[in-house]
Amino acid sequence: MSLARRVIPCLDVAAGRVVKGVNFENLRDMGDPVELAALYFAQGADEITFLDVTATVDERATTYDVVRRTAEQVFIPLTVGGGVRTVDDVARLLSVGADKIGVNSAAIARPGLLDEIADRFGAQVLVLSLDVKRSPSTPSGFVVTTHGGRTETTLDALEWAREATERGAGELLVNSIDADGTKNGFDLELVTLMREVSSVPVIASGGAGALDHFAPAVHAGADAVLAASVFHSGMLTVGEVKQALATEGIEVRA
Repeated sequence: MSLARRVIPCLDVAAGRVVKGVNFENLRDMGDPVELAALYFAQGADEITFLDVTATVDERATTYDVVRRTAEQVFIPLTVGGGVRTVDDVARLLSVGADKIGVNSAAIARPGLLDEIADRFGAQVLVLSLDVKRSPSTPSGFVVTTHGGRTETTLDALEWAREATERGAGELLVNSIDADGTKNGFDLELVTLMREVSSVPVIASGGAGALDHFAPAVHAGADAVLAASVFHSGMLTVGEVKQALATEGIEVRA
């Protein structure tokens, strides 16, 4: 029996507001995160992802408050990422209503963090968030980046994904920096390659701009499709995306 593919709105949050840019730059205000999460829940979203894109110590309290208020209104899984550096950070986010935790830069700096989170909370809680861009510097042609794509690491994206799943990551959120915010479609080559090396679900992120962009990402191997600006702007609704997937013969949740 095939598993239904998920549609996930993503809320990039800074200082308690949803923001969005192109290639992670020129961020603009898109609204209140709790109100938007409630809207997407009503539209039939399968999950909500919050990414704290500034994640400074000063704003961490704001993030906890946003997650808590959202969990009180939205009864679907919440994934929260940004600034997670320790298992204690994970514990606190789970305590205020998060269901899954996204980890990125801290795991690059100290891969053992993935083992610690998985051992304490289970793989189902741990989402590895990868900000990936094309680069001739790695064997696969894709490199992992930090700081919103502005800083390249030396990590080959496919090798890092493989290592992370071996350490206990239960899901891969694969964001194409090259496609992010462009509305030109997902990076299908990247999705395909990640599917080939991953033993866990792959979430495709970056580039959605039209209804006909989502099914190709699923056909390329995505277990879930994530988008932000097309939902925040009202260009598309979650229901429309699900209908478009269903029309292509892809199973979605009612």
